[in-house]
Amino acid sequence: MLFGHPIVKIEALWVKIKLVKGVEVVTKKHITIVDTTLRDGEQTAGVVFANKEKIRIARMLDEVGVHQIEAGIPVMGGDEEEAIKAICKLGLKASIMGWNRAVIKDIEKSIGCGVDAVAISISTSDIHIQHKLRTTREWVLESMIKATEFAKKEGMYISVNAEDASRSDINFLIQFATEAKKAGADRIRFCDTVGILEPFLTYERIKALRDAVDIDIEMHTHDDFGMATANALAGVRAGATHVGVTVNGLGERAGNSALEEVVMALKYLDDTDLNFKTDKFVELCDYVAKASGRFLPSWKAIVGTNMFAHESGIHADGALKNPQTYEVITPEEVGLARQIVIGKHSGTASIKAKFREFEIDITEGQASEILERVRSAAVELKRTLFDKEIMYIYEELYGYPVTHH
Repeated sequence: MLFGHPIVKIEALWVKIKLVKGVEVVTKKHITIVDTTLRDGEQTAGVVFANKEKIRIARMLDEVGVHQIEAGIPVMGGDEEEAIKAICKLGLKASIMGWNRAVIKDIEKSIGCGVDAVAISISTSDIHIQHKLRTTREWVLESMIKATEFAKKEGMYISVNAEDASRSDINFLIQFATEAKKAGADRIRFCDTVGILEPFLTYERIKALRDAVDIDIEMHTHDDFGMATANALAGVRAGATHVGVTVNGLGERAGNSALEEVVMALKYLDDTDLNFKTDKFVELCDYVAKASGRFLPSWKAIVGTNMFAHESGIHADGALKNPQTYEVITPEEVGLARQIVIGKHSGTASIKAKFREFEIDITEGQASEILERVRSAAVELKRTLFDKEIMYIYEELYGYPVTHH
C-alpha cells in the first residue's frame, strides 16, 4: 500500500530513458526527501532545540516541501515526546516519523505520539555487532524482524535502518534487507554512519543491494570526508528512492547531507525538480543555524551569502553583463541577493557599477583612479570596503562632497 500512504506526496520524478525494441520507454521513479534535522540534527554535540523551535522547524520544513519529517525519538519521553505529539497534531502535509531501536516498547511510544511512520534502527556491521551490541548477526535479524512485524500489524509505514551499512558485509546486508521486506518493511535506510564512502563505491553498493532486493532504499550519508551530498546523489543514480537530509547539514561529527544542497543538486545536476519552495531556503537555514547555536558560514554551499558575491574583476564584469556567466542558479531562487563587492581584486566595471547604485556616473578614468585607492585600502585593512569608505575615496580624490542614495 505504498502509494496509499501519506509519505508518498511527491511532485518530483526521477526519469530514465530506455530503448526497448527501438522505442523510447520512460520509466519513472519517485524521489522522497526525508528530513532528520529534528532527530539526527539535534544529536549534534551541544545542540538542543526548544520545543517551540522544533515545532517551528517542522512547519518550515513542511512549507518548503519536505516529504517526511523524522521528528525525534519518542521513547526518550519528557519534552521530546511532547514535541513529537505537538508536531503530529499540526496537520502537516509531510509524513511524520518517529525513530526507534528494534524494540517493541520504542515503537509503542512512537505510535502513542501519533506518527504515521517509524524508523526501526539496528546495526548491521560486524564491528558494531561484536563491539557495541556484543551479540550475533542472528540476534540482529531476529530483533529487526520482531520489531518490524509488530509495527506492520499496527499499520505503520516502516523504514528499517541498517546502521553502519557502509561497513557491513554486502551479503549480510542483502540478507538483512530481504528479511526486512518479508517482515513488512517499506524501505531500507542505508546508513553511511561514519561517512567512509565515496561516490563510486556508493554506486556499486547501492546497485548491488537494489539488484538483489526489490525494496526502496534511503540514502543516509554523513560528511566525515566531505562527501555526504555526493554520496547521496550517487545512491540515487544507483536506484535509491529516498534521501535523508538535515538543514545546513547539521548532524553528528561533520554532519549529514544538507537539505538545501541535495534539493538543488537534484534539480540542476540530476534533472530532478522536486518543486520545493527553494526561495525559503535562506530563511529556513538561518533559523536552524540560530536555533542550533551554529554559525552559518558565508561560504556555505547554496545559502551562504558569498554564493552570489562577486569581487574578482573578471567575474564581476561577467556577472554584470550576464549573471549566468558565473551563477548556475539565481540568488532569488534560494532567497539571497546578488552583491558586487569592492576590494583588492575588483575591476573598473565593478567600480562603475557600484557608483551607479549611488546614482553617480563616473568616467573610466575616474574608475581607474578610485580603483587604485580601493586596492591600497583593501590591502591595508585586509578586507573589502564598505560603501561609505568607497564614497570617502571619491570625495578625497575630487575634493567635494557628493549626495548619494
